[in-house]
Amino acid sequence: MNLTKVLTFVFLIVAVGIGYFLINSIISSVEEEKRIATIERRVIEKLQFIRDAEMAYQDAHGQYTSDWNKLINFIDTGKIFITQRREETVLLDYGAEETTITIDTLGSISVRDSIYNNPAYQKFDLSDLMYVPVTRAKFELFADKIQRSGVDVDVFEVKDPSPINPARRGENSVKGPLRVGSRTEVTTAGNWE
Repeated sequence: MNLTKVLTFVFLIVAVGIGYFLINSIISSVEEEKRIATIERRVIEKLQFIRDAEMAYQDAHGQYTSDWNKLINFIDTGKIFITQRREETVLLDYGAEETTITIDTLGSISVRDSIYNNPAYQKFDLSDLMYVPVTRAKFELFADKIQRSGVDVDVFEVKDPSPINPARRGENSVKGPLRVGSRTEVTTAGNWE
């Protein structure tokens, strides 16, 4: 064998090795992105469930809660009242209108039946509500009142403290950790929406 054939053979093996390494690293990064997307979908589902539970709690108690035990107990044993609102407007003699609003309570339904009625939420385990899927870190739960235009307004925020996605980690991250609600704004939207 002459030198040209030996070098060709060596370079061919090196090229195949580099090609394998590049293809393997691309496949690995695609699989990692799919894994992160799947985990984030599970976190978002849980945040949506917690948002629905917090909103039901606020409807029943007039404020949000920052206590996991109160929220879980409310979902497990609480009731939501079914009401009917009627308005009756009467035209007065001097041209003004008088409106009477009547709110009747028709009955109640358990919070569990109300929230778990959504098929997407049927698989949630209540004792597992406060934990982030996969990482098992505890969601940060915040509820308080803030002032907006001189009025006290209830706010809540639920946030993933340890995001699996590297783009969501750190103080200067572009996306920020997955969260629903806000500590400073009046919103119940999630930052993925």
